[in-house]
Amino acid sequence: MSNQRLRIHLALSSEEVLRYYRGEVDSVIAWTPGGISVRFPVEALRPHVLQNGVQGWFELEFDSNRKFVALHRISG
Repeated sequence: MSNQRLRIHLALSSEEVLRYYRGEVDSVIAWTPGGISVRFPVEALRPHVLQNGVQGWFELEFDSNRKFVALHRISG
């Protein structure tokens, strides 16, 4: 069975991202345009952090057991 994907929009300021790196929070909760909430590990943000935080549209990939696989930037 192939992995599934959901689109999410992230708009995290650099201050918010810092909270994750300090260990104050261990996962990110985001919503799809259709209102589905998803939770994934904060480590997934690492390759996407820019000076202004993490901004843009992403595709969240997960397996058939709903386990996180990857986070891919698609725009922004």
